Amino acid sequence: MAIRGIGVQTKEAIDDACPEDGFRILKEAGFSHVDFSLNKYMINKDIYQMKNSHFFDKSIEALKEYFRPHKEAAAKYGITIGQMHMPYPAYVPQGKAELNDYLWNEMAPKSMQMCHYLECPYIVIHGFKLVYFLGSEDAEWEETERFIHYLAPMAKEMGITICIENLYDSINGHLVEGPCCNVDKVVKRIDRINEQYRAEVLGFCFDTGHANLIGIDFEYFLTRLGHRLKMLHIHDNDGVMDLHQIPFTFAKTRENKSSTDWEGFINGLRAIKYDGVLNFETAPVLTSFPDEMKAETLAFIAKIGRYFAGKIAE
Repeated sequence: MAIRGIGVQTKEAIDDACPEDGFRILKEAGFSHVDFSLNKYMINKDIYQMKNSHFFDKSIEALKEYFRPHKEAAAKYGITIGQMHMPYPAYVPQGKAELNDYLWNEMAPKSMQMCHYLECPYIVIHGFKLVYFLGSEDAEWEETERFIHYLAPMAKEMGITICIENLYDSINGHLVEGPCCNVDKVVKRIDRINEQYRAEVLGFCFDTGHANLIGIDFEYFLTRLGHRLKMLHIHDNDGVMDLHQIPFTFAKTRENKSSTDWEGFINGLRAIKYDGVLNFETAPVLTSFPDEMKAETLAFIAKIGRYFAGKIAE
């Protein structure tokens, strides 16, 4: 089966003042899909600092009008809004009740509505990072699942699949596994919830950068996921920080062995006959290169996507 297309984040590529220019550049660069960065309207660092942008104070109709130019520009250039990132976290441990209530009751349901409005089939959420507050991964998952059950009826009605992703956490300066890093548990949980709703309300987004940080076996994880894999966040790092850079950028040694197991990535996707979108979560790249090189940088990322597609098809 052939890869459906090559995608990239809208963050740093699309300017709200003139979305048409951004979608044109993406089309010319070789992208057929985008990952709509709804998370740029409530930034994670601000949320953790108890700051609220109040972007989701807008009514549903006002939000639709805000994003109407994006929807029209995507259609004009034949680009599919194939996935979306909900703002995160949706819950701040020991955070203010006012903020957590806003995230749950305003941000989350309105994000689902915008996903539906933009005719986007997948929306990724972050599992709650609570293991060190609650004492176990199972207790942590219970809180994430409570959030999923809140969203699942909306997802079923709208034909959207919510996707959880593998995360990392930082404890006393050390990177450790975060939510959704045990693929055997992930598979059982996704299957159980989908059986409960008799619909594909839950899927998985595999994040290559997060997986590299904590040493996940790419090939095993992807093969075990199988058809549950709906989305990808493709990016690279040095194994130390979550840098969201271009694949093949970092090496472990002077002999240039890649920091990230791209061979395992390709093998895993080939094994499960993945036919979704190869989506790059590389927005920081567009601010590290000069703005004058944006078009060329995007074209290079798209070319790497085509390389991956060719290797997966072999």
